[in-house]
Amino acid sequence: MSASAFIAQIAPIAVQLRVEGSPIFPSVRIAQSGLETGWKIPPWNNLGGYKVGSGKLTPYWRGAIVNKGTWEVYDGKRVDVTAAFRAYDTVEDFFRDQDLLFGASRYDRVRTARTPEEQCASLQLCGYATDPAYAGKLMAIIREYGLKKYDEEAIKVLETIRQLQQEVAALRKEVSIQSAQVGALLGAHAMNEVPAWAKAAVDAAVASGVVDTPEGSSLDFYRFVTILHRAGLIPNTRK
Repeated sequence: MSASAFIAQIAPIAVQLRVEGSPIFPSVRIAQSGLETGWKIPPWNNLGGYKVGSGKLTPYWRGAIVNKGTWEVYDGKRVDVTAAFRAYDTVEDFFRDQDLLFGASRYDRVRTARTPEEQCASLQLCGYATDPAYAGKLMAIIREYGLKKYDEEAIKVLETIRQLQQEVAALRKEVSIQSAQVGALLGAHAMNEVPAWAKAAVDAAVASGVVDTPEGSSLDFYRFVTILHRAGLIPNTRK
């Protein structure tokens, strides 16, 4: 898989997770994934060299393991080792499980980093990798592939969401105001008692079955019934 194809496949996930509140910049996430895998998505979907560690199961890691060769740097020397790595059903499961890892106090500086560069440095300082050149490699990848555009994409999506939320809030407020005004108008037109000048007409309308319960009707209603009665369209006989 080429680097561009790799990026095209995982960038949407990295952006979506950032929009949902992930502390990891999409540019950093993509760079780390490319560095750790050589721009290839392994069958076990672990893109960040996440070892089994405590072995505690999570909603995203269900206990599957892959043993594979890797290398670490101890006392300035590279040492080839075999380690147990977590295996995932999907790339998204890996990223979400990784975010749980970054929720630990050990990674406070990673979560609070204000720039991708600061986050790359924090990953190394917090001991995510033993490679002393880890942060520099991540930043070089970000620059080479212009990965900050995905950080900007996440910002734009968040701004759009905020604007939509503001518009929805404004619409709800307007609906509330309009509902109150309609209620006031209805209340203003409704009458608890039948006007004296309309009583004969209303009594005749009720007696003839034209209306049932006129109480609380509007002034216009009483006027209309009175006109019908005076025109002889509502008889004065009872059913």
